[in-house]
Amino acid sequence: MEKTLEQITADCIKVVLYGPESTGKSTLSKALAEYYKTAYVPEYARSYLQVKWDQHRTICAKEDLGPIALGQMQLENERLRKANKLLICDTDLLQTKVYSEVYYNGYCDPKIAYYAIRNTYDLYFLCAADIPWVPDDLRDKPNERDQMFSAFKNELEKQNLTYVLLRGSHQNRMDIATKYIDALLDQNKK
Repeated sequence: MEKTLEQITADCIKVVLYGPESTGKSTLSKALAEYYKTAYVPEYARSYLQVKWDQHRTICAKEDLGPIALGQMQLENERLRKANKLLICDTDLLQTKVYSEVYYNGYCDPKIAYYAIRNTYDLYFLCAADIPWVPDDLRDKPNERDQMFSAFKNELEKQNLTYVLLRGSHQNRMDIATKYIDALLDQNKK
């Protein structure tokens, strides 16, 4: 596995689907990648933690965050090499940082925190918690999505990052996201 949390350099627009669990990030990431015929980066934590759950019936622990962050960046860097002019990311290290701070009383591994801020993306889509929560083995905060949403939004604002709020139906989110991505692509042609 790649042993870095640093992004590779590429002339590619990178957008991140960002926000609380069960807000449509994965579904929208796949739909956007298909729409733009480009690569997308799935959330590495889901596959990593599903294996842990299936094998041991245990949930995420603080010591899992390092391997999760490394796996996420390995996937991102691999997919970046395959992307056209656009890469769709189902998550990023900033999301890992926020989850770590919420779950572990403000703690985030300093290396993860450093690269969460150092790695750059062109636009974040902050997904609202206004769609039904769907349970699975890994989701555990059905009644705290509004608080999690605030934590994610606050981090974007603290880091002064450009973001667009996505609300409503999948189609509404898709329409808004494609409008902003099209504008970025048009701007990048100039």
